Amino acid sequence: MKLQSVFVLVASIPMGAAFVPLIDGGKDMPKLYDGWFNDQIAKQASTAVAKAISSGKDKIEVNFPPVPNVEEVRFGTPLNKKFGTNVVAKDLKFEGGYKPGSEISRQLIGYSNIYWAKKIAGAAKGGAFGGKPCCVLTAEQVIFSKIKNMGDLSRSGVILSAKARQEGRNGEAILCVNPGGEETWDRLVSAHGSPNAPFIVMNNAYSTSYDLGNKKGFEEAYYLKRISKGWVFRAFPGPWQAIIEKPDGNCEVLKSYKQKPSLREVAELVREESFKRYAIGNDRWSKGFGERL
Repeated sequence: MKLQSVFVLVASIPMGAAFVPLIDGGKDMPKLYDGWFNDQIAKQASTAVAKAISSGKDKIEVNFPPVPNVEEVRFGTPLNKKFGTNVVAKDLKFEGGYKPGSEISRQLIGYSNIYWAKKIAGAAKGGAFGGKPCCVLTAEQVIFSKIKNMGDLSRSGVILSAKARQEGRNGEAILCVNPGGEETWDRLVSAHGSPNAPFIVMNNAYSTSYDLGNKKGFEEAYYLKRISKGWVFRAFPGPWQAIIEKPDGNCEVLKSYKQKPSLREVAELVREESFKRYAIGNDRWSKGFGERL
């Protein structure tokens, strides 16, 4: 059955798609910023989620930047516009497409998260032969009626709304987008979750623990976080990695951790190594000092 699943997945990959290392996206941090465009992040996250579920994890966190340039999303960078136009609007078959001032351009992060939920839904429901229904719930201002292609997502709704609770189904996998502080997550599981069915918190926009991941026991199956001068990366069941982003945009793993490190520890390591190598010549923003955005 597993071999057959592999053949089905291979056959489903468009021949014109950009090359991605391996069928699972590879074990290294996704390439900047190709990983947002060529399905590398989608493949890595789906693989990590599937492995976490297979190992018995049913409360899972997935967190990565939903658009290439999160910090600049309000300013409409060319990279974000390209992602919104060629990836999100096209894949969701969004009504009217991506245009300046359009609904999807104004709520790009919200609709991007629905795109990612759609991509991960297959893994959440049990793969190509999985029988679980899969729901996406969000606290973001998205208009689901404008989305014409929901893929493996069987329903959608607003977090903690009466309608979303009433429409819940036994055994349903839940993708809960940007639900807020982790102190509310157990309440969300009680409101929307089913026993022994996956409940995935995806791309929460902020942390109330001011650290990596969460402290509520949700397995950080796929985690990619920007820090000063670099990144933190983890794909289940692999190690946590402290990664430096070089002035040319390439990345290098400085240290791997079997157990989740603290944000402070990783940030200090990457920042100090960057200064040791490049002094002030490693800046994403300033011309003449490594600018690459």
